[in-house]
Amino acid sequence: MTIVYGAFDRAALDREYSPSSRAPDFLRILDQAAARSRQARADLACRPDVRYGPGPAERLDYFPATRPGAPLFVFVHGGHWQQCSKEESAFAAPRFVKAGAAFAALGYGLAPLCSLGAMVESVRRGLRWLCERGALLGHSGDAVYAGGSSAGAHLVAAALSGPEAGPRLPGVCLLSGVYDLEPIRSSYVNDALGLDRETARRYSPLRGGPLAAQSVIVARGAAETFEYARQQREFVEALRAREHPVRDLVVVGRNHFDLPFDLGRVGTSVGDAVLAQMGLLRPAARS
Repeated sequence: MTIVYGAFDRAALDREYSPSSRAPDFLRILDQAAARSRQARADLACRPDVRYGPGPAERLDYFPATRPGAPLFVFVHGGHWQQCSKEESAFAAPRFVKAGAAFAALGYGLAPLCSLGAMVESVRRGLRWLCERGALLGHSGDAVYAGGSSAGAHLVAAALSGPEAGPRLPGVCLLSGVYDLEPIRSSYVNDALGLDRETARRYSPLRGGPLAAQSVIVARGAAETFEYARQQREFVEALRAREHPVRDLVVVGRNHFDLPFDLGRVGTSVGDAVLAQMGLLRPAARS
């Protein structure tokens, strides 16, 4: 047995960074996300494929709020930086629109055709674009909130950390993220991602200084691997050491794949936390 990271050999580390190892029904959950996203586009006003940058994948689907000047929630999908798209990422749009917000599902290029640095820059560009065009689109440019799941959580955090951090947002919600990329270099995920030591360090939010966000929600499902739990614990500790207001959530009954279904859902810890962060949770609805 050859140790490749911590106490893990390659096979064990691969299992730790394979969230499906703790979610045997993950394919059904992914199908549900896609179906709910299709239904959201059918039921709601939607501006699909809005270009926010020059890259072919730099497009977003925008669901306007029912009132001008509303806050906006931007969701960045996961998929180990190499799978999924904005097409399956609009499942939470109905709840946010019902709560009084606009919603955007942000697309970005994927590995191996796109480098991690390019992905981070795409997310940063998309967030900045949405902040600058609030008046044109109908939301408040000063009330853009971002969230992401898995790789999406990492990309949001990476876009808002480091020497080029920004734009500064009032709040973010990070679900089941990887915040230190060093172990990724020794896992199967890196076969497509192609990280070297320098790149892994540069784009690790754990090492990137304060986030350009006023408040941070960090959450994971209870049914996650040891490494995902460790990543969250160490990132939360680092945020608190930097005097960041942070809410640390571990959600019983949720796993890596179905936790995002709680976004915007009143009565869940993640849903209530995000809606309260955005100023949209009425006192009578608090759980």
